[in-house]
Amino acid sequence: MNKIKQISVFVENKPGRLKAMTNILKDSGVDIRALSIADTKDFGILRIIVNDPDKACSALKDAECTVTTTDVLAIGISDKPGGLARVMDVLYENKISVEYMYAFASASVDMAYVILRVADNDRAEEALLSGNVKLLTSEEVKNLK
Repeated sequence: MNKIKQISVFVENKPGRLKAMTNILKDSGVDIRALSIADTKDFGILRIIVNDPDKACSALKDAECTVTTTDVLAIGISDKPGGLARVMDVLYENKISVEYMYAFASASVDMAYVILRVADNDRAEEALLSGNVKLLTSEEVKNLK
């Protein structure tokens, strides 16, 4: 399976809270590969993909952060117009709903990367592989530079 562990952290919407989270990860030797933050007036949800999810969760929990993990898919797409549209076509044709997604960059010149949270990871994985979409493994995400 090509599922990737995404860490979600509840973050109070106060000065210094995001700084504290990133320093916890830094001090633990955890490297952030991708992130997204959604906020409201009072709080936010920090979603991160890291090189060592177990170490990150442990460090954040030790610092009394509210942490959950979710299986998501990481895909590589052509970094050109229509790259993401092709993936959305594959998912739509297979009646797979995307709950949210966010992109991240790497040193690769011709690839862009996207994290997908879908209604059914197993069906999405099968559909994407059938559609010749590159699914990244946890090891590949860990080693991205």
